[in-house]
Amino acid sequence: MTQPLPSRRDFFHSVGKVGLAGMAAAFAAPLILPSRVVALHTKTALRPPEPGPNSKIQVGFIGIGLQNRYHLTSFMKNPRMRATAVCDVDTNRRNDSKSIVDKHYAESGAASAAGGIFATVDYREVLSRSDVDAVSIASPDHWHAIQFVDACKAGKDIYIEKPLCNTLTEAKLMIDAARKYNRVTQVGSQQRSEYSGRFRRAVELVRSGRLGKLYHVYVGIGVSSKPCDLPEETVEPGLDWERWLGPAPMRPYNSILSPRGVHKHYPNWRLYREYAGGMVTDWGAHHFDIVHWALDQDSSGPLSVLPPSESSDLHGSRVVYANGLNVTHGGPSGITFVGEKGSLFIDRDRLETNPASIAKDPHVDGEPKLPEINNHRENWIDCMLSRQRCICDVEIGARTVAACHLVNLAVWNRQPISWKADTWTFAKNEPKEWMDVARRDGYQLPTL
Repeated sequence: MTQPLPSRRDFFHSVGKVGLAGMAAAFAAPLILPSRVVALHTKTALRPPEPGPNSKIQVGFIGIGLQNRYHLTSFMKNPRMRATAVCDVDTNRRNDSKSIVDKHYAESGAASAAGGIFATVDYREVLSRSDVDAVSIASPDHWHAIQFVDACKAGKDIYIEKPLCNTLTEAKLMIDAARKYNRVTQVGSQQRSEYSGRFRRAVELVRSGRLGKLYHVYVGIGVSSKPCDLPEETVEPGLDWERWLGPAPMRPYNSILSPRGVHKHYPNWRLYREYAGGMVTDWGAHHFDIVHWALDQDSSGPLSVLPPSESSDLHGSRVVYANGLNVTHGGPSGITFVGEKGSLFIDRDRLETNPASIAKDPHVDGEPKLPEINNHRENWIDCMLSRQRCICDVEIGARTVAACHLVNLAVWNRQPISWKADTWTFAKNEPKEWMDVARRDGYQLPTL
C-alpha cells in the first residue's frame, strides 16, 4: 500500500529527532563530497551585442497550449526576436495565437507580411520556411523527439519544453541530432536560471561541501503515468485528432488529452503512458535536473534504479550513482539533501538548511560560484547569437529525463534496472524494447 509522503516540516523534524549521525547509519553507502566537488566552470559568458533592427531572430511556435502562449507573448515583445509562424493541430488555438501576434505587431507599428504571420496545422511547414531561424516546441511529450530532430535537420535552433522526450532512445537521438547539425538548444527546465537564483545557490552550497559527507537525497515529485483508459467523446470541431495522436496508438478522442478551445490549464495527457511519463518526468525534469546539477551528473547518469520495496508502492524507487549516492523518489515536494553536517531543502518558494548557518554564512573564497543567469529565454537568445551552449542544453535535459525514465521502468516492471550512462544502454539483461516504444506508420523517428 502506498504510504502518504511526509510534509517538509515533518521530514526536517525527523532528521533532527534521529540526529544526523542516526541518518548516516540509515544509509549503507555514504558519499564523501570533497571540497573540490565537481569543480564548476566559473566564466560568465559575455552578453553578445544587441542585433540591429534588421537582424532579429525569427521564431516559429509548434504546439500552442498554455506554455507556448506564454513563450509567444514573451518572444514577440523581445527587441531581439520576431514571431513569424505558429503551428497547432487545433484550429481555435492556432487562430488565437496568430491573432495575438498580428494584433501586437499592428499596435506596435511593426511591419508585417500581408495577412499576418504564417499559421499551419503541419509543423513541417514551419521548419521549411526561410523566415524561421528558430522554433519553440511545446507539443505533448510523445511528439517532442520527431519535431526536435526534424528541426535540427532543417537548421533551426530550438527551445523545447521539458521533459525532453518520452523514451531513452529518443533522448540519445536528440543529443546526436543537435551535435551533428550544430544547433543551439535550450530545454525548459528553468529552475536553473530563474526563481531568484534560489536553486543556483542550493547547488553552490551542496558543491561547497558545507553539508559534509552526503548521505542521501530525496526528490519529492508525483507518480508514474498509467495506460490511457479514457472514454470516447465527440471530437472537438477543428481539431486534427489523428495528427494530435501522431506516433501514439490510434484511440478515440477525449478532451482530457486535447482540451476544447483555448484552454488555460496544463492538460492531463501527461498522466498517460502513451504520451508522457506522469509526474515522474513532468516534475522530475525540474527536480532531478537540480540533483544532477548539484552532483555533477550533467554529462553522466545513474548506475541503476531499484524499484519500491512494496509491490503496490508508487514512491520509493532509489536511483543509485557511481559515487554510491542514493537518490530516493519520495519525501516532501522539492529536493532534500541530507549530509553529515546538516540538511538542505530547496523548492521554488524557499531554501532552508539545518542548521541555518549553512545557507547564511557568507561565501568563502574558493567555494564554487556559478554564473548568474536569471532568465531562461534570454539565455537561449544570448547563446544563439554567441553559438555557445545554453544553461540547459539538450544533453543536460537528456541525462535528466533518462533518470526519470529509468525510475518509471523500475516501477512499471517491478525490477531493478542497470544502466550504462556512457553508452546509453542497459548494463545487464533488461529487454531492449524498454529503450523505446512502437510508433504508428508514418510517424517513425527521423534518421540522421
